[in-house]
Parts: sequence; structure tokens; C-alpha cells
Amino acid sequence: MGSIVSRSSPACLALLGITSLAAWVVLAINGGRLMPSILCAPGVFWTALPSTRLDLLLVLNGPTTVLCSAALMLAAMMLPLIAAPLRHVHERSFARRRGRAMLLFVAGYAMLWMCAASGLELLALATRWAAPTSLACIVAALGSAVLWQASPGKQWCLNRCHRRPQLAAFGAAADRDAFGFGLTHGASCVGACWALMLLPLSAAEFHLPAMAVVALFVAAERVERPAPLAWRWRWPGKVPRIVAAQLRLHSWWLASINPDSRQSESDLFPRLVTSELEGKMPI
Repeated sequence: MGSIVSRSSPACLALLGITSLAAWVVLAINGGRLMPSILCAPGVFWTALPSTRLDLLLVLNGPTTVLCSAALMLAAMMLPLIAAPLRHVHERSFARRRGRAMLLFVAGYAMLWMCAASGLELLALATRWAAPTSLACIVAALGSAVLWQASPGKQWCLNRCHRRPQLAAFGAAADRDAFGFGLTHGASCVGACWALMLLPLSAAEFHLPAMAVVALFVAAERVERPAPLAWRWRWPGKVPRIVAAQLRLHSWWLASINPDSRQSESDLFPRLVTSELEGKMPI
């Protein structure tokens, strides 16, 4: 069974990556035309009466538009986050049930997120209708994201994103556990990301860059270890530290093989260790 896991796991991860990349390409090529019109802020919109604003938003944002945009956002931003839990389902399932178990997990996760994403777009619609200006809408979304980012509730949701429950191996119990794991993991993911997801929905013409920034931020958050519940600012610092360490090692390797370098490997290594202790990049 271990050899089967090692052969097919990369294929599953590649499929997630391809699907996410395809969603990003569709969003980029269409220039946001498949996104809801809540992301557009014509000047006349803010000068209209509230009743006129509501009619305009309802006309431009039908159920099909909201659902399509929610599916695109889910595929582009959230699919890469399920690589680790999907591998857990893969490794805890027998070969003959593995595909079905993974599909059930993805179905539960997608169902939860589709409902949440549609709800977030409706919330953004309501905020856009009630806000006096586009700037006020962005400030409201940013304030909600900052407040939730520092709250114990955010940490509780992040901690639950690291849970890997026991899964039944046979019969209906195995299907129920895989689908239930998708639902619970999706709920934890929604709890951790909902405030950040409001930022792209409030960023008007900058929604696509905002989506990319938020996607990178939430992906970096998942690399962090679980932490105690407390009010504090949460910044995903582990990924930048890993990148900085890799860059230092790469520069060390280039210097050690460069025949024109006057620094020997034995001289560069102590400097690398010292700079790491001091928190500085060696020159």
C-alpha cells in the first residue's frame, strides 16, 4: 500500500495545482468579467439613492453570477490548501476505495465553501449598498480582517485546520467519515479565512491582485504550528524565514564554488551561523 501511495500522491497534488492554475487563468483572461459586479464601483453608483443602488445590485448580481464567481474563487484560492488533508484521506484509505474517499472529502469541502463564499458575496453586496463610498467599503472589510486576525477565534480555527481524524476503512462508515472530514475541515477553513476573503470582494478593480495576495497569505498561515488561544497579531513568519534561509544557503553555495571569490568555505560558514543568530543577512 505504501508504494501505491508514493506513486499516486504526486498525481493528486498535480491535479489540485492544475485546477487552481486554470481558475487563475480564467480570471486573468476574462479580466474579472466573471466576477460579480459588486467589485465594480462606477461613480454614479455612490450618488444614487439607496433604493436605486439596491435595484442595480440585484440586477447585476444574479444567482448564476454569484455562484460562478464563488466557484472560481474557491478553485483558485482554496484548492491548494487541501493538499495535506487530502493526502491524509489518501493514506488512510484502501486502494479500491481511495478515489471515492478523496472525492467525498472534496465534495464536503467544496459544498461548505460554496455556501460560505456565496454568503460572503452577499455580505459584500450588503456592505457595498450601505457604504457611502468605495473607500468606506474597503475600510470596513480591512477593519474586520484585522480584528479577526488578532482574535482567539481565528487561532482556534487555524488549530482545527491541522486536525487529522481517524477514518473508518470499510463500508458506509468510511464514506461518511471522508465526507464528514471534508465538511469539518471546510468549516475550519472558512472560519480562518472568511474575513480575509472579504478583502478581494471589496477591492474594486484591484480584486485580482488582492485575491493573489490573500491566497499567498492564507497558504503561508497553514505552515505555522498550532498555538494557544490569545489576543495577538498573527503573521505567517515561518515561510519568509524558510525562504531567507534558502537564499542564504544558495548564496553560500555560489560563493564556495566561485573561483574568483576570496572567501573560503570554512570562513563563510561561521559568518552564516553568526548572521543567523543576529538575525541579519551576511554580506
